[in-house]
Amino acid sequence: MIGPNGEKRPNDVIANAVLAARIATGEVEEEYVDPGRQNRGRLGACARADSLTPERRREIATSSGTT
Repeated sequence: MIGPNGEKRPNDVIANAVLAARIATGEVEEEYVDPGRQNRGRLGACARADSLTPERRREIATSSGTT
């Protein structure tokens, strides 16, 4: 299974908890597939926000999150 940022994580809940603890204590360093991915995501978010009308932004902000 691949995590949300492309990192590989175990499917087993306990193994994933152990990995999270090792990352938190510094025993293991988490590696990402593409370090620039986060920056490109921010650029896309800014571009989307700039293209939305104030009314649409208000609709998105007040929606309950369900479609």
